[in-house]
Amino acid sequence: MSYERVRTKEDILEELHELHELHPIAPDHDSPSTNTYRSIPMDSRILYSQVSGYQHPGRPQDDVADFEQLTYHTVSVEKLCSMFDTAADRGLDHAVAAHNIRRYGKNTIDEKKPMYLGKLIGYLFGNFCSILWVAAIVFLASWKPLDGTSPTNLALAILIICVILSQASFFAFQDWSTSQIINSILKLLPSECIVIREGKTIRMPTADLAVGDVVILSTGNRVPADIRLIETSDDVRFDRAVLTGESEEVEGNVDCLGETFLKAPNIALMGTHFTNGCAKGVVVLTGGLTVMGRISKLMYKTPKKPTLIQQEIWRFVRIIVFLTVAFVLCILVSWFAWLRNYHDGFINGVEILNEVVGCIVAFIPEGLPVAVTLTLSLIARRMKKVSVLPKSLSTVETLGCVTVICSDKTGTLTWNQMSVISAGFVDKTYTAQEFRENFTNDLTGRSAVQQLHRAATLCNGATFDTATADLPLEQRGIGGNATDGAILRFVESFGDAPTVRASEPQVYQIPFNSRNKWMLTIHNSSSSQDPEKKPSSLIFVKGAPDVLIPSCTSYYSALTNDIQPFDSVARAKLINTQEKWSRAGQRVILLCTREYTPYHTVGTNYSGTEISKNGLEELTVVGLLGLMDPPRHESAVTVKDCRKAGVRFFMVTGDFGLTATAIARQVGIITSPAEPDSFADVVSQIQGMPIGPLSSCRDPDNRIPKSLMLEGKDLVLFTEGHWDIATRYEEIVFARTTPEQKLDIVTAFKKRDNVVAVTGDGVNDAPALRAADIGIAVSSGSDVAVEAADLVILNNFDSIVGGIRLGRLVFQNLQKVVAYLLPAGSWSEVWPIIVNVYFGVPIPLSPFLMIIICCFTDLFSCLSLIFEKDEFDLLTLPPRNHKKDHLINLKIYGQAYFFMGIMETVIAHAMFFFYYSHYHDIPISRLFLSFDNTLIDKESHFVAQCVYFVTLVILQWGNLLSIRNKRLSILQADPFRKQRRNPLLFVGMILSFVIAIIVTEVPKIQKVFSTRPVPLLFWLIPLPLALAMLIMDEIRKLLVRTYPKGFLARIAW
Repeated sequence: MSYERVRTKEDILEELHELHELHPIAPDHDSPSTNTYRSIPMDSRILYSQVSGYQHPGRPQDDVADFEQLTYHTVSVEKLCSMFDTAADRGLDHAVAAHNIRRYGKNTIDEKKPMYLGKLIGYLFGNFCSILWVAAIVFLASWKPLDGTSPTNLALAILIICVILSQASFFAFQDWSTSQIINSILKLLPSECIVIREGKTIRMPTADLAVGDVVILSTGNRVPADIRLIETSDDVRFDRAVLTGESEEVEGNVDCLGETFLKAPNIALMGTHFTNGCAKGVVVLTGGLTVMGRISKLMYKTPKKPTLIQQEIWRFVRIIVFLTVAFVLCILVSWFAWLRNYHDGFINGVEILNEVVGCIVAFIPEGLPVAVTLTLSLIARRMKKVSVLPKSLSTVETLGCVTVICSDKTGTLTWNQMSVISAGFVDKTYTAQEFRENFTNDLTGRSAVQQLHRAATLCNGATFDTATADLPLEQRGIGGNATDGAILRFVESFGDAPTVRASEPQVYQIPFNSRNKWMLTIHNSSSSQDPEKKPSSLIFVKGAPDVLIPSCTSYYSALTNDIQPFDSVARAKLINTQEKWSRAGQRVILLCTREYTPYHTVGTNYSGTEISKNGLEELTVVGLLGLMDPPRHESAVTVKDCRKAGVRFFMVTGDFGLTATAIARQVGIITSPAEPDSFADVVSQIQGMPIGPLSSCRDPDNRIPKSLMLEGKDLVLFTEGHWDIATRYEEIVFARTTPEQKLDIVTAFKKRDNVVAVTGDGVNDAPALRAADIGIAVSSGSDVAVEAADLVILNNFDSIVGGIRLGRLVFQNLQKVVAYLLPAGSWSEVWPIIVNVYFGVPIPLSPFLMIIICCFTDLFSCLSLIFEKDEFDLLTLPPRNHKKDHLINLKIYGQAYFFMGIMETVIAHAMFFFYYSHYHDIPISRLFLSFDNTLIDKESHFVAQCVYFVTLVILQWGNLLSIRNKRLSILQADPFRKQRRNPLLFVGMILSFVIAIIVTEVPKIQKVFSTRPVPLLFWLIPLPLALAMLIMDEIRKLLVRTYPKGFLARIAW
């Protein structure tokens, strides 16, 4: 029996090198013998690529390769197939596909791997937690090795660590809720695609695509990878807005016209939309190596800008940290320099460390992070009830700070449900109904009315859904944009559109886009053709009159039913009709035609460039159509309420200036009866501008109380000086804008101290939505717009007003939370340390009881404040100036420290000294400046500390009832009546009372934390004192309301 020796890798590699010497495979695949590679056995081919490191030309070695250097779009189809060992009709072999997947990875874009260690460190040491760790370490050091006798310090260290872990848990919860918003790029990828493998057409998951696979694309598909097109129909179009933010469709074909890989028409990029036609292509890049994959990775590298409320929280954290460090240093310096030398037995080393921890605990409102998270969560749920869906918790407050709203028109302020209401010609106009009657009564078939019907039918990208063909005309489904759909319904209402289209089939189309603002179709001419000449074609063009009029040389006359020269008189008539209809709020569409004999065959790769250049010359005006897109019913009320809230509401649209102005008047964006100012008025005001920086346009007194209408052609000429003037106008309409200009508008207002919101629904709104402080998309809009926005309006457009109100309520309630926490949880805890260190009084409050107040009794009560409703109509307030109106300001410090805080501190200390005087016959004079711990025994000291604690808990009830109203009396806004009802206030009081009982009465807690039962008398006395605090604040509010310009009103929070 003979055995065949098993070939090793070295044997195969040697054979391959021999073959390579006989039939070299050039690096650029220019060798005609590249097919020899396909003759190599499969296992040898795979091994060769593994061992030799063979690399296709232009393939990026990593995700940061320069796509401008890729060459897949320049090689011929035959060379491309050879490069990837595939065939256009057969596709890849399964073995090669499996190898390519192993080599280049699956066709998926990996999400950014969470840095769990970094997140954990942030949760445990971020915000106040880092200072609390210092407190825990100090307590541990006070237990061992410095003391080692008292378990109290160990228990306190454990308690603080538990507080840290609870805060970290809340931060983690907030982060988790935000992470539930799935990465938008991953949502854009299709789940399945049609592939040719080994000659069979199969449907497979896109993740299993391999480099070299042959993919079949058709209308409506999303491109599953970066693909080189090898076969296309004549009408292939791509929508690359998901990558570029631009709504212009891109023509697709099989040849390259010299563009780079990113711009080549024979490359279909992953995640883009295949909007028209059908094609076949070879996969050249997959997964993270694609353009989409690179964008995804770059997005992960871009740091997120903190929201306004996050900035406020960090500012508060910095203030607290500064105060804590400063106070701790004062205590330590005082002990080292004074107490240790002059009152040696009063406070020892361990006790001063406990005092330091007391400072830390006293200054830090440990319940604030929990309150912030729950407040934002609650308001987010309320926003959802008013049909506003925030994508993250921290964005909800930003809406309350908005000073400028830039809104799209079509689909946002209007219904995007167009209908034709006017039709006409250069020399005659009709209503829609009159036009129908004239068409029906016309029997010649060659009149201008017939020609307009023909042009509107043929130059139209909309089609009826065959599944709804039996339904009435108004109920039939239509595929296409709203403008084409409205025109198709119009022409079908009195003519047979399918018959017209069948008689003159379309052979080529250039779709409408927001830059050119026209659409072009080519049809086989029905006129007789000379067989010795190239056949001529009939071109129809439809678009904006101001764009097409310069190209017109003749027109169809409705009076004579023939073609007349388009002279200055005819031009004036046409422009007059356009302006008249536009002022009525109609979108005016001009239809033109011409005969043209193309040099290149229509449908070839070079014909598109030729037709775009020459097809719009010497046009004949066929007629005009006027379409109306009615404003939403709620648009006018929304604009009015936004103005009431101090928010300027502007329109930014691609529509004609007069049309946009008319709609702006209908919805209340323009209220002045006078004509709006123009670019010329802006230019004239620059000469009178003062030298130096201008006053902020946030201030209504610095604004120009007029309206302004600017078009895209004006914005091209804008300088910073022009923007300084334009941004001061009270009412503005931006018309004929491109996506880039919308972005410029947002940037200009943001640079001038405005908080800008952008509303939109289309792909062309995406760049501005992303750039705005807060992007707002309509849920019925495009996926791209929804993905780019921060908030999504689910139903009516007036939901934005409810969102503004709730955004302001967030800030109001957070201020109330902070103002409630500071008197007891900060001020009244600091003073016991001061009287102990500087006045020689036994410390009135232990660090354990400080922690209980901050993290438990105050926490449950302050959480009830987040459920407070607005005290008054928050829309009557101006937007919050995020640079001046901070979450914590001097007025709140004054209210919390020097009014409520002083009352609580004085009363709590009075109760502390009253206990010693009443039960132990020790007057206050013996305790002050004694610096002697032998005057009192430990048991009485523990009881006295609990008296101070219980007093603060009950006094906070009066603070809670007063702090819920800034101006109104509790008699005007009590917590019982429906308008301001909040039963959770009393739930919070009861919980704090129960916690106080547990802390002072449970024996195990008494043993570990040195607490003791409090006599009944000291549970009762604070009740009328809490009422007295409430009455004192009621008197303050009465004086503020009575003397609104007085001193108290000026310093009131």
